[in-house]
Parts: sequence; C-alpha cells; structure tokens
Amino acid sequence: MSANSASAAPEAEQPSTGSGPRIPKVPFWAQIVAGLVLGVLLGWIARSQDVSWLVTTLDQIGSIFVQLLKLAVAPLVFFAILVSITNLRKVNNAARLATRTLLWFMITSLIAVAIGLAIGLITNPGSGTGLTPKDGELSETKGSWIDFLTGIIPTDVITPFTELNVLQIVFMAAVAGIAALKLGDKAQPILTLSQSILELLQKALWWVIRLAPLGTVGLIGYAIADYGWDLIGKYATFTADVYIGCLLVMFGVYPLLLATVAKVSPLQFFKGAWPAIQLAFVSRSSVGTMPVTQRVTERLGVPKEYASFAVPFGATTKMDGCAAIYPALAAIFIAQIFDVQLGIGDYLLIAFVSVIGSAATAGLTGATVMLTLTLSTLGLPLEGVGLLLAIDPILDMIRTATNVAGQALVPVIVSAREKILDHDKYNSASASPIDAFGSSDDAGRDGDRDRTPAPKDAVPVTA
Repeated sequence: MSANSASAAPEAEQPSTGSGPRIPKVPFWAQIVAGLVLGVLLGWIARSQDVSWLVTTLDQIGSIFVQLLKLAVAPLVFFAILVSITNLRKVNNAARLATRTLLWFMITSLIAVAIGLAIGLITNPGSGTGLTPKDGELSETKGSWIDFLTGIIPTDVITPFTELNVLQIVFMAAVAGIAALKLGDKAQPILTLSQSILELLQKALWWVIRLAPLGTVGLIGYAIADYGWDLIGKYATFTADVYIGCLLVMFGVYPLLLATVAKVSPLQFFKGAWPAIQLAFVSRSSVGTMPVTQRVTERLGVPKEYASFAVPFGATTKMDGCAAIYPALAAIFIAQIFDVQLGIGDYLLIAFVSVIGSAATAGLTGATVMLTLTLSTLGLPLEGVGLLLAIDPILDMIRTATNVAGQALVPVIVSAREKILDHDKYNSASASPIDAFGSSDDAGRDGDRDRTPAPKDAVPVTA
C-alpha cells in the first residue's frame, strides 16, 4: 500500500507540472475587495457622466442579488430554528444553555446601545447638517409595541412566508420544534425531512453566496450613483458615528469579553470568524450569512448541537449593529433635526427598546423596523426615517458585520463559560477561503479537526 501511495503522489502532481503554469485562484476576500472598488468606480462614472443605462444595470444587479438572498430566507429561518430546537435534546442542560445565550445577547446589546448613546451625545450628529424635516418622507414601514406584540402570532401559515415576516416565521418554527420534542420518536420522519430540506437550502444558498462579489458591484455602484458624494457631506458625522460605534463594539468590546470572560485569544476569534464577517459586510444580511456564521462558529470549537441553535437564534434576534448602536444614534440625530429635546428617561427608554425589541429586527438588509419602533416609543416623527434612507446601504454594511460578529461571539463565550468549548479547534481555526465552507464534503468544517492530534466529541454541559 505504501508503494502504491508513493507512486500515486507523482502521478497526481503531473497535471500541474506538465500542463504549464496554472492561473492562480483569486481568494474570495480579494474578489469582494475588487467588487467594492469596481462598484465605486462604476457608480462614480454613472453619476458624473449621467449614464442612465449604467445606473439601471447596477440597480438590477444589486436587486437580483438581494432578491436571491431573500428567496431562501423564509424557509431557511423556519427549518433552521425547527431543527436547532430539536437538536438541543442532544445537549445536557439545554435550558441552561438557552438561558445563558439569551442573557449574553442582552448584555452585549446593552453595552452596544450605551456606546451608541455616548457617541451621539458627544458628537451631536444632527447639528449643522443643513437638513430639515421636509428633506425626509413619511416611512411606509411602521413599528410600535402594539404592532410588535400582536405581530408575533400570524393569522395564517402562508402570509409570513410571502410577506417575509421573520418574527412570525420564528414563532411558528419554535412552536413546531417544541411540539416535535414532545412527540418524541413519532416526529422523527418530520425531523429527518426537515434536516434534509435545511441542507438543501444551505447548498442552494452557497451558490448565491458565490455571487457576492458581483452583487457588491451592483449594490455599491447603485448607492454611489443614486445619492453621490455630495449627500454624504450632510450625513458625515452621523455616518462616522455609526462606523466608529460599530468598530468600537467589534474591536473593543468583543475582544475584551473574549479575553476576560471567555479567556481565549481575541485575535484567534477574528481569524476564524472573518469569512462570515466579510460576507455580512457586503451582503448586508444576517440570515443570508447564517450558514457561514454557523460553520465558523463550529470551527471555533463550539459544539455543533449548540451552534445549530445559538446561531440561527442569533441571526434573527442578535443585532448589536442594527438594533442597538444604530437606533440610539438615529434617535438622537432625528431629535436634533426636528428640534426635540430628549431627557434621561428617553435615553433609558432607547436602551430598553434596543435590548428587548431587537427581535423585531429581521436578519435581512435594513433596520427600518427597529428604528420606527424606537421613534414611535419616544414619540418622535416617523418622517425622520426618510432622512436616513438615502445612506442606509452604506450604514447597513458595517451594522450587519457587527451583528454577525456578535452572533458568533456569544456561542463562544457561553461555550467557554460552560466548559464545552474545544480549545484545540479554537486555537487551530484559520481564516480559510469561503470556498471551503461550501464544499459538499464539509471540508471547511472538518479541516481544522483533521489537524488536531485527537478529535474531541461534544463535551456534555456541566451542571
């Protein structure tokens, strides 16, 4: 056998040496960067030269990419939540894990909203912009506590999927998952079918993810062509505030929690989670990024059974960027535009809405629902939402990247605290190309395991 394997090795290498130089494969991150640069260039050309057909083309390319992501969202969320809840039966102390996960979601959201409020109070993003209430339009999307509470329960099982109401889909999936747990073995055929459908959806979504560089060209290009650089000047402080707030949370708060609470290397976390963070930045979709987020979380040593619950749960409720930093800053910005004075009670209310109401923010592009929920709670005019729609694509990139980083962070923290984190896998995780995550044999997920001396099974949760 050793002779055969020895002779097979040269034969395997012959095609690469005998067929001339091979074209190097462009890394996925480089494709994304190229898409960003090309998008900015084409957007600038389309706006400066008034090339209408190019504007239309960029808009269609970006819209098709987002639509493909949305196409898979509804069934993906339903079956991911259903399967993840039933997978908890394989983990000891599942209730404790779920409670700890939710607790850390709330803790990190509270920290994020505090940072957003502090930055807003220091910089006064709505002052000196030259914007007035008439520059905005009344938002068609409403959000209030009544809408939020009554909107959890759907009127039928079809509408949530056709209208993409993620919160109602999560509710139905949770009910179905709990019912399946109660049925036990009788529900096994349904669970097997659900698992197969979930894997099918994830495979289809990989194909869409591979189009992300092209989608980036369209999304960024159309954003530049649509509102141009002149408009950015009016929102310069607010845009900088959102980016600074998100970066402080990602590269300040998260590393601090990893080093002090989880007692693991922050650098290693970002090294392993980078494929999900970069995809979130360009796709602007937490749910669309969810399969990648789950894979990188597993590669960081989080047990698969727990990751399959925490990541889908986080993709629909854990929004430090969209539901904490952004609405806090946006509320201050809009209040200043409309000349409304906010008091301490209002700031506390913003924090409460951000921590409790983040489930109202769907893991898709945009955070309009969360913003309208915050504004309606504070009594601020919803016309203010229209003031921010123009620059929303630029803001949404960093918001979503922050969301996804937090969705991978919390399972790592909880796993480390509960002593079920595989430190060997965590320390060996690498920022491998996105291609590895979409392979049919799950090479991306198992690659790190192959490099460890002794692969570990999932460790039972400690009491």
